[in-house]
Amino acid sequence: MTFTCHYDSPLGGITLAATESGLCGLWFDGQKYFGHGLKEEAMTKETPLLLQTRQWLDVYFSGQQPDFCPPLQPSGTHFQQTVWQILSTIPYGETRTYKDIAMETARRLGRPHMAAQAVGNAIGHNPISILIPCHRIVGSNGSLTGYAGGISRKQSLLDIEHIPYYIK
Repeated sequence: MTFTCHYDSPLGGITLAATESGLCGLWFDGQKYFGHGLKEEAMTKETPLLLQTRQWLDVYFSGQQPDFCPPLQPSGTHFQQTVWQILSTIPYGETRTYKDIAMETARRLGRPHMAAQAVGNAIGHNPISILIPCHRIVGSNGSLTGYAGGISRKQSLLDIEHIPYYIK
């Protein structure tokens, strides 16, 4: 069973989704791919795991680095899972480029190279925004590029973490 609840963030409403074993979704209201993979029979109920996620978000949006993370259970292909695992290793307050992620993905999958566009597509379909920090991915020159939740939200998330970036 999947459970959902709503969270009011400084950047707009967020829908959280979790099974009994892990967080499976975190989407800004109206974001691209909102609720992708969310089961129709999801029940609105604040479970202990969703409460823990809300507490994580409270700490994060207060401008501090949370020192805990709820268990994550994103649903996706093996390729997407690999990309999302790499995103999860990016430390708070740091960024990586699409090229960095493509190179690491290729290394983990035992391939000589990986197209940044394929990686960008997997990043764009990340079902657990913020906790799987796809907002920390920037262009090769440090510029802000796509974000399913919108560039203005990406900019705000980077500002919370005091991460410098370049606006085209």
